[in-house]
Amino acid sequence: MAETENKAFELKVGIFIAIGILIFFIIVFSIGDVYLIRKGYYISIIFNFANGITESAPVRLAGVNVGQTEKIDIFFDEGEKKTKIRLTAWINNENIKITRDSMAIINTLGLLGEKYLEIFPGSKTDDFLRSGDAIIGHDSIPTELLAEKVDALADSANIVMGRLRDGKGTIGKLLVEEKIYNDLEAFVEDIKKNPWKLLHKPRAEK
Repeated sequence: MAETENKAFELKVGIFIAIGILIFFIIVFSIGDVYLIRKGYYISIIFNFANGITESAPVRLAGVNVGQTEKIDIFFDEGEKKTKIRLTAWINNENIKITRDSMAIINTLGLLGEKYLEIFPGSKTDDFLRSGDAIIGHDSIPTELLAEKVDALADSANIVMGRLRDGKGTIGKLLVEEKIYNDLEAFVEDIKKNPWKLLHKPRAEK
């Protein structure tokens, strides 16, 4: 009886230890770079500007979610003598093929929404990226800089409209000078009715 109880206790302890080991490995693999269940591959994209993207951001290929960003590193490019960003992306299906000449950008959902990595498929080729390969990304214009450009363009438009209202410049004079405007309108109407006048060369006076 005692022997049976000991075996049952040992079995319970063994099961408990096995479950503990299994949980431990699940935790290790879930936070590490090794994946037991999912199959896919890593690619890297080099940018000059990260545009606020973070780890675990969506990765899209032709508008379809195909993975997520896993790591973002800052490094110094000795060749170009400048600081750059290396974005490591996980593609969650090994059957997804990305051509080497594909274009990658950091995009935004809406005007001020979530940042994500967008990959536009390249040309018809069988030169596909393999796990660990890297491509050069296309830098997006920072939102702040874009807003400044829009403001500057609006200011320029206001200046031009002000000059037109004041009759400055050739177009401005045409808009505010009634006689010039009427003469031009009469000339256009005359040409519409008598287009042959464009081809007629008047005789020189003797």
